[in-house]
Amino acid sequence: MIRVLPSMQRTSTTTPMTSTIRLVKIFSKLYDKVLGWSVHPYATRYLGVVSFTESSFFPIPPDVLLAPMTLAQPKRWIYLAALTTVTSVLGGLFGYVIGQVAIDAVMPWLQKVGYVGHFETAQQWFADYGFWAIFAAGFTPIPYKVFTVAAGAASMGLAPFILGSVVGRGARFFLVAALVRFGGAPIERQIRRYIDAIGWTVLVLLALLLILWQI
Repeated sequence: MIRVLPSMQRTSTTTPMTSTIRLVKIFSKLYDKVLGWSVHPYATRYLGVVSFTESSFFPIPPDVLLAPMTLAQPKRWIYLAALTTVTSVLGGLFGYVIGQVAIDAVMPWLQKVGYVGHFETAQQWFADYGFWAIFAAGFTPIPYKVFTVAAGAASMGLAPFILGSVVGRGARFFLVAALVRFGGAPIERQIRRYIDAIGWTVLVLLALLLILWQI
C-alpha cells in the first residue's frame, strides 16, 4: 500500500479566480469589519473623534460609522445622531479657527490634496449666499472641511456659521440615523448585498473625476 503523506493530501485552493473574487468583495469585508467596530465598548468615542476630525481635515465621513452603529443600537439612534452632529459642529469651529489664524500654513495642504478649487468656490459661495453656503456644505457630499476653513479665512459671521452648520449637519446625520433606524434589517440587507457594487462604482467615478480634473 502506498502511504499518502498529509502534505500530499492538502492542495492549495487559492487560484487566480479566488484571488479575484476576494478583491472584488473587499468592500463587503470592510463593511463587516466596521459593523463589528460599531458594537465596540468605545464605539461612541470613535464616532465622536471621527465626526470632529472630519470637519477640518480627516477624509472619512462619520456616516460610515453612524449607520452600522444605529443598526446595532437602534434605540439610541437619536443620541448617536445628536452626538455626531455636536462633535461635527465643534470640529467645524476648529476648522473655522484654522482658517482665521493659519490659512497661509493650510494652503499648501489644500493644494496637495486638490482642494484649492473647492476652497475658492467656497469663498465665492460665502460672498453670494452666506448661511445657505455652509448649510449646503453641511448637508450634501460637498467637502464640509473645505468650507469650515474657508469660512474662517473669509471672516464669515460666527453666528450664521454655527447656525448653518447645526442645521446642515443635523439634518444629514438625523436623516441617516432615521433611515437606518426605521428601515432596519431590510435596509442593512440591501446595503450588504450591493456594498461591493456601490464601492467599486464610487471608485470608478472618483477616478473619472480625477482624470477630468487634470484635462
